[in-house]
Amino acid sequence: MRVVVTGARGKVGRATVAALMAAGHHVTATDLGLPTFEREGPDEPAYVQARLDDAGDAYSVVRGAEAVVHAAAIPDPQHSPPHTVFRNNLMATFNVLEAAVGWGVRRFVNISSETVPGFIFAERPFAPDYLPFDEAHPNRPQDPYALAKLFGEGLMDAATRRSDIRCVTIRPSWVQHEGNYERNLGPMVRDPHSPSANGWSYIDVYDLAEAVRLAVESDLPGHEVFFIASPDNATGRPLAELVAATHGDAVPLRLPVGARPDASGISCAKAERLLGYRPTRSWRDYLDGEGRLRNDAPRGLYRG
Repeated sequence: MRVVVTGARGKVGRATVAALMAAGHHVTATDLGLPTFEREGPDEPAYVQARLDDAGDAYSVVRGAEAVVHAAAIPDPQHSPPHTVFRNNLMATFNVLEAAVGWGVRRFVNISSETVPGFIFAERPFAPDYLPFDEAHPNRPQDPYALAKLFGEGLMDAATRRSDIRCVTIRPSWVQHEGNYERNLGPMVRDPHSPSANGWSYIDVYDLAEAVRLAVESDLPGHEVFFIASPDNATGRPLAELVAATHGDAVPLRLPVGARPDASGISCAKAERLLGYRPTRSWRDYLDGEGRLRNDAPRGLYRG
């Protein structure tokens, strides 16, 4: 298919472009950065510079696409003014989706966030209703990032009501790659009982990219929302032990029968069932028992 990937130079977009091209799709990448003004190599996508908070740019970029992966966003609420985060993320989603509906695009993959339930960036902290949490968990966002992501998911619902477009929303957990595993997850390996707002969850960027590819290629009707996380948690310890140490009896544990002891705090059962999501990577491929980068750690787009 002809696929447009927004935010193509970001962490998620870059890996997604590579996964789609490896699967034989024709990719047009778009982001804020300048083009190189050189001929693309055989393993490089076509590239268009665009500001997606501008509707004209969005319509121009999406024209001719059969599928859109919308990964462009300010990635958290902590490094930009709140109004900038909310306006940029929601209006970019609105404009790209409007363009997709207008041009008759048949598949739209929306990259949302694990933060939508609300407890990860909460100014008034609260705990999950249960762990592992899933798509049925209530959404109570407080911050502009999670709120804009939730509103973006609402836009997907509306689009499928008024057109023939089919939408899949992916809510990735904390995205890791070979260049940041040690920095981000190393401290959790060394101190497994430190509190974690996302249930000690993470996702390898290459597994995430494969989940996005599956979403692009799926024929699911309407709008479906999926959490995407690795099946294990970032500490290597039993999830029951972590929950008891952090929450006591306040947060019920809902581990399904047959779940691994060191399960993630996010359930991906729905993605496994409907998308065929099968992750193959773990933090153990990159880090040793002390949370340090292994000499034989895999290398890819982000390191070496």
